[in-house]
Amino acid sequence: MATASAHNAYDELAPDPDTPEGKSLLRKAIGASAIGNATEWYDYGVYAATATYLTHAFFPGELGSIGTMLGFAISFVLRPLGGMIWGPIGDRIGRKSVLAITILLISGATALIGVLPTHAVAGVWAPILLITLRVIQGFSTGGEYGGAATFMAEYAPDAKRGRFGSFLEFGTLAGFSAGTAMVLLLELGLSEEQMQTWGWRIPFLLALPMGLIGLYLRSQMEDTPVFAELEQEDEIAGTPWSRLVDLVSNYWRPILIMFGMVIALNVANYTLLAYQPSYLKDTIGLSETSGSTVVLIGQLAMMAMIPFFGSWSDSTGRKPMWWCSLIGLFVLALPLYWLMGQGFAWAIIGFVVLGLLYIPQLATISATFPAMFPTQVRYAGFAISYNVATAAFGGTAPLVNDAVVGGTGWNLFPAVYLMAACVIGMIALAFLTETAGASLRGTEIPARTEDLELSAIADKVAAAEGR
Repeated sequence: MATASAHNAYDELAPDPDTPEGKSLLRKAIGASAIGNATEWYDYGVYAATATYLTHAFFPGELGSIGTMLGFAISFVLRPLGGMIWGPIGDRIGRKSVLAITILLISGATALIGVLPTHAVAGVWAPILLITLRVIQGFSTGGEYGGAATFMAEYAPDAKRGRFGSFLEFGTLAGFSAGTAMVLLLELGLSEEQMQTWGWRIPFLLALPMGLIGLYLRSQMEDTPVFAELEQEDEIAGTPWSRLVDLVSNYWRPILIMFGMVIALNVANYTLLAYQPSYLKDTIGLSETSGSTVVLIGQLAMMAMIPFFGSWSDSTGRKPMWWCSLIGLFVLALPLYWLMGQGFAWAIIGFVVLGLLYIPQLATISATFPAMFPTQVRYAGFAISYNVATAAFGGTAPLVNDAVVGGTGWNLFPAVYLMAACVIGMIALAFLTETAGASLRGTEIPARTEDLELSAIADKVAAAEGR
């Protein structure tokens, strides 16, 4: 009886993409998932684009830019803790409730940065307050991204998970681009003095209405059909702590694989998106406006290609997309970084090509990573694996790049750092199981039907040989 009830629950909640109602529900799921990701990355985009103003306001002195990069990196310190807390809770009580809390915390902390006193007014308390808010953002983000990706993956049809999941990453670049564009518009409309005194605050304040819109969209959705199915089968039992113990005890292999892939993913991500504005302005010598323009053009090009690569992965598989991206970045990172140093037009070409090489990874995150874990530990598995690797390698990438380039004068170091991360990603990718088209339902690690059939045949052959 429980199985029939669960089956009915899944059928009632799962959207049919071939019907108007199903299409509408998928659009709502995409919006509810992507808006939180967009808000999170809007904050990162604004912070990166206003780095020089934040340095002037909060970290005056010779080590100012390091302080600003530390303010960026420190938000990642509590991301693993956030994943360890929010993930198991999301696996126990549902994805929707946790996502409502995280989007409010992220947008509220971002907006508060816009009203902080500067170092000239509050002294050492100014950078302390800024870093505190960045820590709150990091703790909240520890549950936001893993939950949003899980939510989207569990709503998407199996055969189109790459296509629909790519819109979550579209939200990533939309938020980052919106932050960059907002700062660029203000730079064009305000004087340098106005930007340094009050103009930089405006983009941060706009995060609050974005968060409220996201909260409304998420409140209109039911929890995912995949989670509801297990909940009605009484498979979601115990405490959040028991979910965490189950994950660490029984699913360490996908944790390690995902950890290695995320190192490659997020060293590229935070080098290209978060560190690049400062690199173009401070290292290559472009003006504030020119540097912001280069990044914005690259982001728009990546946004245009994300749905294409997401859909393509549904037919070709996730692994081929990742192989092409990792190999391409490894081979071309050095020449493209050299090219960016040759002037404004060359910087645009180099950055756009690097961004397009990175997109096959970014476009398939929401299709690849949630499918590495079964439903009862999916949120926690994604959140913890992703955030520990991001905190250790991704979020620190701007700080490491800035420190090495500033200390040695080696402008091509970001390319070498990116190449090393790609090597780690390729090693992990070799152990990844392809899950394109696999169902996410149930308590077993997802696998494609043909892979399950081959495994069953192999088991029968082994049993026959054993006799």
